[in-house]
Amino acid sequence: MKHKLSKNARAFTLIELMIVVAVVGILAAIAYPSYTQYVLKSRRSDAKAILLQMQLAQEKWRANNTSYTSTLSNILPDSNKVSGTYYSNDRFYSLSIPLASSNNYVVKAVPVAGKSQANDTQCPSFTINALGEHAGDDGVFADPVDGEEDADNDSGSNKNNPLGNCW
Repeated sequence: MKHKLSKNARAFTLIELMIVVAVVGILAAIAYPSYTQYVLKSRRSDAKAILLQMQLAQEKWRANNTSYTSTLSNILPDSNKVSGTYYSNDRFYSLSIPLASSNNYVVKAVPVAGKSQANDTQCPSFTINALGEHAGDDGVFADPVDGEEDADNDSGSNKNNPLGNCW
């Protein structure tokens, strides 16, 4: 028994389907890297938010003590602590206080190894001090207003981490 197709029956040819698959593949190849960069950039807010929270907590601590604290447990809730290490709220960054004295402190957020944010080469770390100055990956602090290096800090440049792109 032979089947006859009616004149109104239509279908896609194999060539047409292959062209559609190729176009979708090209679009995906272009869109995916842009998407991953967008995700990395959006997750930087996790580091910024916790550093600003730590900055506020340091000032609160200093108002009641003779110096800033170097102990994370004094300024962060236990909910940020996992296995002895303090993390940002979304767990993309590990936190530290490299410097704490009576008149200054430095708080730092570094991407957690093995997580997607560790692939963020444009902004590999975030650092802020008691004056609100942000440091690039090279540790040189820049003025939070104009992004320029401090006039009194001539130890290097901020070319590794342009602050305008990170902060």
